[in-house]
Amino acid sequence: MHRNEDLHEYLVDKTWQLTEDWYASLDKSDPKGVYSSTNPNVIRTIKQQNHDFHEHFCKIFIMDEDQFFHEFEQWILSIAQDEEHLSTPVHFILREFFNTQEQYLDLVGKFTGENEGKYTQEQINTWNRLIIKAFSKVMTWFTQENHKFSEARLKASQEMINELSSPVISLNNNAALLPLVGDIDTARAKFILEHTLLECNEKKVNHLFIDLSGVVMIDTMVAHQIFQLIETLTLIGVKSTLSGIRPEIAQTAVQLGISFDRISVTSTLERAINSLK
Repeated sequence: MHRNEDLHEYLVDKTWQLTEDWYASLDKSDPKGVYSSTNPNVIRTIKQQNHDFHEHFCKIFIMDEDQFFHEFEQWILSIAQDEEHLSTPVHFILREFFNTQEQYLDLVGKFTGENEGKYTQEQINTWNRLIIKAFSKVMTWFTQENHKFSEARLKASQEMINELSSPVISLNNNAALLPLVGDIDTARAKFILEHTLLECNEKKVNHLFIDLSGVVMIDTMVAHQIFQLIETLTLIGVKSTLSGIRPEIAQTAVQLGISFDRISVTSTLERAINSLK
C-alpha cells in the first residue's frame, strides 16, 4: 500500500526547502528560457510554481491515483500555457522534472534512513516506483498540453499572417485591390480564396484587381486555386483583373489548360488601376 501519513507530513514540511534547493542548483546558464531569467518577478513566479508542484505532489502518498491526477490537472495546464515556459525549450523543462524527481527519491531515502527498520524494502520500492510512475505521467501530460497549446497559438498566428498578407484594399467605385506577395502554398491559396470572397461581399466590391507581381513561385495546384477564385468571384458578380503575371506563372496556367479568354489581364498594376479613371 502506497499511502503513508508520516511520509506525507515529512515531505510537506520540506516543500519550501525543496524549492529553494532546486532553484539554488538550477542551471542558470541556459541560453534562453525561464530558468535563466534575472527578472525578480519571474524568479518569484517560478519559485511559487515549483512550490505549488510540491504541495500537489506530496498528496500522492495519501490519495488514490485518480484523485491525485485530477487535482494535478490545473497545475499542469497552467504551466503548459504559461508564457515564460512556452518560450523555454521543452528539453530544459523536462530536465528540471527529472531533477525534481531525484529530490523526491533522495528524500524517501532520508525518510526511511531516519526510520530504520520501520519499513520493509518492499514498501520503500513501492514508494520509489510510485514517484517514477507519477513523474513519467506528469511529464507526458505536460508535454502533450504544451504541444497542443503551442500548435493552437501557431495556427492562430498563421491565420493572422495569412489575413495580413492577403488584404482586400478598397479603392473607389466599388473596386478593390488584392496584392499577393511571397510564396503561396496550397493552404494559403485556400485561405485566400475563402477570405477574399468574404471581404468582397462585405465591402460590396464589384471589381477586384489581383496583382501577382510579388509572387515568385507558384505550382499547378496554387494556380488552379487562383483561377478558381476568379471563377467564383464571377459567380457572385465580381469582375476580376489580373496584373503582374510573371512568365513562369503564365506558363503554368497554359500547361493547366486554363483559358484567359474570359479573364481581364494587364501587364502592370498601374495600368489596371488607371483603367478605373
